[in-house]
Amino acid sequence: MNNMLIIGQYVPGDSLVHRLDPRTKMTVIFFFVFVVFLANTVLSYSALTAFALLSMFTTRIPIRFILKGLTPVWFLIGFTFILHLIVTNQGTVLLDIFGFNIYSGGIIQGFAISMRFFLLILVTSLLTLTTTPIEITDGIEDMLHPLKKVKFPVHELALMMSISLRFIPTLMQETEKISRAQASRGVDFRTGPLKERMKAVVPLLVPLFVSAFKRAEELAMAMEARGYQGGEGRTKLRELRLEKKDFLIFLLFILITAVLFFTRSY
Repeated sequence: MNNMLIIGQYVPGDSLVHRLDPRTKMTVIFFFVFVVFLANTVLSYSALTAFALLSMFTTRIPIRFILKGLTPVWFLIGFTFILHLIVTNQGTVLLDIFGFNIYSGGIIQGFAISMRFFLLILVTSLLTLTTTPIEITDGIEDMLHPLKKVKFPVHELALMMSISLRFIPTLMQETEKISRAQASRGVDFRTGPLKERMKAVVPLLVPLFVSAFKRAEELAMAMEARGYQGGEGRTKLRELRLEKKDFLIFLLFILITAVLFFTRSY
């Protein structure tokens, strides 16, 4: 189960994407989330897909590993596409399957929504795959630095977000261990009535919550033992600096955004 989820995992590397400033990656992804909803033509979707695939290949992370990590998402993408085929009744009727009419508008809309979903998951996953939790914390803290003037706890917020991302694969691994331990004791999570399966989940959730609280307590004690007192007066081993490659990535994304706007009418 842990290997089927790439969100929160970091894969060490020396690719261009790994060496980018974390602020560059987060800014591009932030605007990518908005830009992807502006796509409405084949050309605009092609431009966004080309950018996402180029980013994926540039990371030098095995493609099989990334696609396997997106396995839980494929079901949601397929369900979204099928749902639009059923509920959308725009356009011309293409097929009649067991009384359900498949319209051309349903295929187009289902493909568009599914493609947006896939691009968003893929690009956002590349952030955690190529950026360490420390870099994410420093990037968020630097980008939210102006809020410090109004006494907003920027450092604490950035730390909580990075710890949350880091603990996702840890909790998934813990869930897998507990489920295997419960299965070896005869607990069945997959068969039987829904009520019985819900009862079987309780022996899984209780030790999982206990383990999560225990890990949180151990982390808090470790931070306190090392004298952690927040962001005031703290120094950084690696200062964030924008380099030429960061500006080139910004320029490339601006060009892709311009192509998207120009192709919206075609």
